[in-house]
Amino acid sequence: MVADEAARAAERAARESYGRLVAFLAARTRDVAGAEDALGEAFAAALRMWPVDGVPDNPDAWLLTAARRRQTDAARRRQTRKAGDEQVQLIGDELDAMADERDAIPDRRLALMFACAHPAIEQGMRTPLILQTILGLTAEDIAAAFLVPAGTMGQRLVRAKTRIRDAGIPFRVPDPEELPERLAAVLDAIYAAYTKGWNEMGDDAVPELADEAIWLGRLVVSLLPDEPEAKGMLALMLYTTARRAARRDAARAYVPLEHQDTSLWDDSMIALAESLMRRANAAGPSGRYQIEAAIQSAHVARRLTGISSWRAVVALYDQLLARTGSPVVILNRAVARAEVDGPRAALADLTPLEADKRMLSYQPYWAAKGHLLSRAGDAAPAAEALTIAIGLTTDEAVKDYLRGLLASLQEG
Repeated sequence: MVADEAARAAERAARESYGRLVAFLAARTRDVAGAEDALGEAFAAALRMWPVDGVPDNPDAWLLTAARRRQTDAARRRQTRKAGDEQVQLIGDELDAMADERDAIPDRRLALMFACAHPAIEQGMRTPLILQTILGLTAEDIAAAFLVPAGTMGQRLVRAKTRIRDAGIPFRVPDPEELPERLAAVLDAIYAAYTKGWNEMGDDAVPELADEAIWLGRLVVSLLPDEPEAKGMLALMLYTTARRAARRDAARAYVPLEHQDTSLWDDSMIALAESLMRRANAAGPSGRYQIEAAIQSAHVARRLTGISSWRAVVALYDQLLARTGSPVVILNRAVARAEVDGPRAALADLTPLEADKRMLSYQPYWAAKGHLLSRAGDAAPAAEALTIAIGLTTDEAVKDYLRGLLASLQEG
């Protein structure tokens, strides 16, 4: 029983505080990989000691102290005598300060996020690096989100962390003139974490990831109030989250947007999203997240008013596609276009994706293709696509929903 309690406490600390602790540990040394190693050893020590000694009153402070000691040991082994003494002194000073402030570990995640988005880091690795170091996603999760092999992503992450250490990149929120080249990666990481949480809501731990992303989004907006894309991203997450209670019925079965009970939607959250959208649009030209938020706003308005907004949605996807060229946007636009021009036109729009090998393991592609083929009356290829989608689905509620579509198709 004590061992179970200790394991749960360690798991909770890892889920809720991992990124905050890594950011704090790496703030002085600028060695993200070293901070992660030290924290990993601290968690291992906790799993050994907490079942015997009991869970401490402040698990985060215990873990931070243990990790700092391991950083001290590593500094002694790694540095020359003089350099090692200087490093040990820095760590010792911070430990002494923390002894007087054990309940208030500073949250330096935003500073670490912008360090990970520094121009010295390869542009394509800034968002993945933030996802791993701040939000605790695995290399496998990140690789799946970016449609690349896990081994390749792991190697790139190691190189990026080494670059932070070797280049001495400072951990701070950059000056306004430095923001344009860094903010996009920070926003992309926050939204990617939110998307993972939203898409896998069946896992009890996952909604916390989505909620954490919203909290970080609010933090970015509060610190950078003049950035319209930050508001657009936060609005996008709030529009989606407002529908959370309607995504499952009383039996926990998946309910698609078109069949959701709108009385279960969070009106206050939708109103906040609308307010953010107005402020973002007034502040400057529309960026990716402002456009995506506008798409969600159109969906909300259509369901609440009963007035079709599909042509507006397709037009917004046209803007988004011109800006991003993303295969995911091609897919989403095709689904929307089916409501305007029919499934055959939508399937024709998917033709460029057939040669994209990344789609072979992309569940939304097969689910959408199966749905469109079914609407077009192509039963056999629709069944094949839905079968592939079912095999790629990890959420059991969504899997059951797709199985129901397949069964209906097979029954004619």
